[in-house]
Amino acid sequence: MTDLLYWLQGAVPETPAPKVEMPPWGETKVVGKPVPRVDAYERVSGSAVYPLDFALPDMLHAAILRSPHAHAVVKSIDTSAAEKMPGVRAVITGKTPGTDIPWYRSRGKSYSKLFDDRVRHEGDEVAAVAAETRAQAYDALKAIRVTYEELPFVLDPQKALEAGAPAIHEGTNRYGDPSKYERGDVAAGFAAADAVVEGTYSTACEIHAPMEVHGSVVKWDGNRLTVWDTTQGVFVVQQQVAAALKLPLANVRVIGHYMGGGFGSKLEAGKYTVIAALLAKMTARPVKLFLSREEVFLNAGNRPANTMKVKIGAKKDGTLTAIEFLSMGSGGAYPNGADTSFLAADLYTCPNVKTLDENVAINAGRARAMRAPGFPQGAWALEQAMDELAKKLGMDPVELRLKNVPKVSQRRGNQPYTSTGLAECLRDGAKEFGWAEAKKKAKGDGAVKRGVGVASGLWGYGGGPPATVVVKLFADGSVNLNSGAADIGTGTKTIMAQVVAEELGVPLDRIQIEHADTGTTQYTGPSGGSKTVPSDMPAVRAAAVEVREKLLKAAAEEMKLPVDDLALSNGEVVSKQDPSKKLLVTAVPGLQRQQVLVGVGTRGPNVEGKVISMFAAHFAEVEVNTKTGEVTVTRLLAAQDSARVMNRLTFECQVQGGLVMGLGLGRTEERVLDRNTGKMCNVNWHDYKIPTALDVPAEQKVHSVDLVDTECNTAGAKGVGEPATIPTAAAIANAVHDAVGIRVHDSPVTPPRLVALLAGRGKKG
Repeated sequence: MTDLLYWLQGAVPETPAPKVEMPPWGETKVVGKPVPRVDAYERVSGSAVYPLDFALPDMLHAAILRSPHAHAVVKSIDTSAAEKMPGVRAVITGKTPGTDIPWYRSRGKSYSKLFDDRVRHEGDEVAAVAAETRAQAYDALKAIRVTYEELPFVLDPQKALEAGAPAIHEGTNRYGDPSKYERGDVAAGFAAADAVVEGTYSTACEIHAPMEVHGSVVKWDGNRLTVWDTTQGVFVVQQQVAAALKLPLANVRVIGHYMGGGFGSKLEAGKYTVIAALLAKMTARPVKLFLSREEVFLNAGNRPANTMKVKIGAKKDGTLTAIEFLSMGSGGAYPNGADTSFLAADLYTCPNVKTLDENVAINAGRARAMRAPGFPQGAWALEQAMDELAKKLGMDPVELRLKNVPKVSQRRGNQPYTSTGLAECLRDGAKEFGWAEAKKKAKGDGAVKRGVGVASGLWGYGGGPPATVVVKLFADGSVNLNSGAADIGTGTKTIMAQVVAEELGVPLDRIQIEHADTGTTQYTGPSGGSKTVPSDMPAVRAAAVEVREKLLKAAAEEMKLPVDDLALSNGEVVSKQDPSKKLLVTAVPGLQRQQVLVGVGTRGPNVEGKVISMFAAHFAEVEVNTKTGEVTVTRLLAAQDSARVMNRLTFECQVQGGLVMGLGLGRTEERVLDRNTGKMCNVNWHDYKIPTALDVPAEQKVHSVDLVDTECNTAGAKGVGEPATIPTAAAIANAVHDAVGIRVHDSPVTPPRLVALLAGRGKKG
């Protein structure tokens, strides 16, 4: 995901390429239909084997000893008692030969080691044990005696930059220079404005908390390592594990057929995989190492907390004249992205923009990419400020946004979008939601007040190469599809099968899929950043089209008809001019002679001179109890432009899930750190409040803006998952303000926070 973040910041330009012409889609209309998942039975019956379920004969279980301190130096470790305990087969520390492995690299620098003698947050790795059972491994951890020299710690990015603040790494606590962007003349833009609003907003740190915890099962065969990993990208894990262990890529096989959620936290290899590999090497036995739920909260990533200062100016008619957006966040004790200014620079047409993002080290768990990294935080600030501006101008919030819909990507040198559906998202969404009618309704006479809100968003990554797919049509008419893409719960395998079914005219149940195995499948990047469909489906289609062309050419020779007159449908080759002329696919002599027809498809470069982005507008209705501060979200509607919808069912499921994650950011989710100890206070699912079914509104709708986009890629589809969660929290906050006239600047909107604001003990808007 680091490369994705760099791309979003403009450091990695798209590869220029001409528009690629493709043959028309096949005759069987499967793509776009609400097709159930091809592996639905396996998932719901329990027959799908997730890495957490996986077991090997003679397998050991491993566990990691972690620092109880926010900042300390490891002075000594005594493992002698642990080594003598029942079932213990190996104990490793930073002093064990082969463990001196650099970790957390950024811009050519390593910030830590596999086991560092300086721990920088609660949960940092100190030692590990392999034993016959998981319980024996955890018992052995308790027997390890570690002497720590505790050091001062800092939990707030602003305080981390003050003189005399504890140094987390050598030199400054900044992770590099601040990221800056500027166009036009911001001072002149504000001077020309008829209305200016400004405010400071903050978002709390949010934890991924997937259902399946992070971990791996590993096994050595000589100098070859096989890893069964819960991952969003088997090839990136292969690359990182091979580099850490100094192995050839060909000697590391990573398999990840199923995974129980990741949301970006499983886009990279974890220390646990390499630790398990070292223990397996020492013991000459397979090793399983999965984190506990508490370890996932501490060590497996988060969405950084951010503080953002926003200033926006506009003319009386709503035309934006200037935007200034200053953000500070923290990747944690080790570097990862914390920028949030993307939307400020590109969501709305504005000639004068200035942004600055600072990423500061603190003594807390390291961030990892989390569903649309940086964008929901930016929307929380920008979209509330836009509502404040609408209020000051006396404009409807939807109309203000429509007034400033972008036609080009200003941050990318004013390059046009392949398609932009923000205006349609706002108009269609407002109509579906009943925005005009809802705004006219009374707020309520009693303690419970009603309000509605809107917010917009875009996601700026449109996918791209590399991706390779192989499709094989066998003599009996069945098909094998081979791709390295992970299906992270989004229905990737189903959409791949739909594309092949459409091109080859075969039923879905005749398509067998091999995926997510570096030893047997073709290379593709990790599934994240809403890139899987726009990156991999064009390769699937190209492979299927190659098979189709080979088959039709062979059939044309047998039927004595032109290739252009033939089509595939329901297992037959049919003449378009005379449907009575047909031939079973399995009767095509060319197929029977060769026994298999093979097509290889690759993902070509993106179109030159244009930008691929997805757009969304979310609408929310809330009820606020002014006595208790309780907020009930009664309605949510997401209108989204992802161009061609490949599967109506999985599209709606992804957007629904995005709304729920946005609900968590806006209403309930917040990492709480003890300022006296630096420890996380709510390090479990009981105290860290993820939305449940009872929190989801009874009315939660999805509206798809199905724009025709022939330039984004040869599948005509843009991504789904990220834009589905970007504006949700901001729309809820705007609805709360509409209900009670209170601007909640800091997420989440909890009852204690809102009660204090209603009582005049906090910031008001």
